[in-house]
Amino acid sequence: MSKVALIHGPNLNLLGQRNPEVYGDLTLEKLEAAVAARAAELGAEVQAFQSNHEGELIDALHAAGKSCQGVVFNPGGFSHTSVALRDAVEAIQVPVIEVHISNIHGREHFRRTSLTAAAAKACISGLGLRGYLSALEALLDC
Repeated sequence: MSKVALIHGPNLNLLGQRNPEVYGDLTLEKLEAAVAARAAELGAEVQAFQSNHEGELIDALHAAGKSCQGVVFNPGGFSHTSVALRDAVEAIQVPVIEVHISNIHGREHFRRTSLTAAAAKACISGLGLRGYLSALEALLDC
């Protein structure tokens, strides 16, 4: 069975509570359940992880690079600031698709550049849950 890592960065544990006008009312638990359900339909398994700490996200990416077929990664606010996460995405030998719930290009100027996306296979922004599902499907089709 194929395994895909689903890695969420800072503040994504607050989905459904934080700025619902931007991020919607879907909780992280429901998002993960929906992705896991779609993965099961496709004969795959999802390994989900969330952290508000950069080093833990780097460790999760490294581990996923050894045990998964690919990574669906929402680095949250770290996408705009973290060279270390960018390097971790680049260093692992499996494809990473970066996902953002909101359209980062239609938001504040500082959110419009993603350092991590430059190292990813692709970046999906602004499609909410559908972006996660599309990333999962693309990884399993690789």
